[in-house]
Amino acid sequence: MNWISDWALPKVKALFGQPREVPDNLWHKCPACEQMIFHRDLERNLHVCTHCGHHMRLSAAGRVKATLDEGWSRIELPKAPADPLRFRDQRKYADRLKEAQQKSGMDDAVLVAQGTILGRKAVLGVFEFNFMAGSMGAGVGEALVTAAKLAVLQDAPLIVFTASGGARMQEGAISLMQMPRTVIATRMVKEAGLPFIVVLCDPTTGGVTASFAMLGDIQIAEPNALIGFAGARVIEQTVREKLPEGFQRAEYLLEHGILDMVVKRHDMRATLAQVISLLREPTLSAETPAEDLPMLPAPETVEAEVVKPA
Repeated sequence: MNWISDWALPKVKALFGQPREVPDNLWHKCPACEQMIFHRDLERNLHVCTHCGHHMRLSAAGRVKATLDEGWSRIELPKAPADPLRFRDQRKYADRLKEAQQKSGMDDAVLVAQGTILGRKAVLGVFEFNFMAGSMGAGVGEALVTAAKLAVLQDAPLIVFTASGGARMQEGAISLMQMPRTVIATRMVKEAGLPFIVVLCDPTTGGVTASFAMLGDIQIAEPNALIGFAGARVIEQTVREKLPEGFQRAEYLLEHGILDMVVKRHDMRATLAQVISLLREPTLSAETPAEDLPMLPAPETVEAEVVKPA
């Protein structure tokens, strides 16, 4: 008889109670500075590192909450055909879709919402990168067309937060068709005389970059966001040259005139409200004195460690 395991250990457990299970997601490591951050501190800081200011990826619902005033509403989207090609690689595409829907609580990779930003009407289309890398298939195209139609109906600017790996190749040519389709959706908004604003988040690549994401009236990006079409490694192998430091990062694109602003996440809401005021205020005109125009913050170039893509 082992008295330690049979008698002493049960007595100790009865005295102190059973050990509680500790969740394994209480702490997050910053990919830039590798410091550990408590999950509640990270959420309060909008998933921006409290040590180095690195902007981590934020969920679609988190972006909507951080951008729109209280009382915003989520728009129910039309159902797109699921698995039109009955595609299968290592797994069935239908199974991948179901898993992504269960994890994210979304039908596809874009959430559409309407509300106000500091009192100014707006319609938002927000990509969820955790839904199959924010890839653009028929469901995403349907969501962006719906958002554009709603913006025209509500006489409100359309703001799209992009975070995508590109076209969803499990849908073949159908996914590529969403590129011209989303471009047409942006034309609907512009022809109605409404602003189309794009906020490029990390990462924005592939077919999304090659279509509507570069057609905004105002192009904004978050600090150090990866923005491009093909990957840096592919480009280097094609041109057989070493790419510049920080190539395809937001600050590099701002310096070369592709972006209008690089804005920190904490300043994004106020900046969007000011941009909407500039573009929509009927009392402002070309003759309005400069001192009477709403002031926008100067474009910021955030000094942060560049995280090289894997």
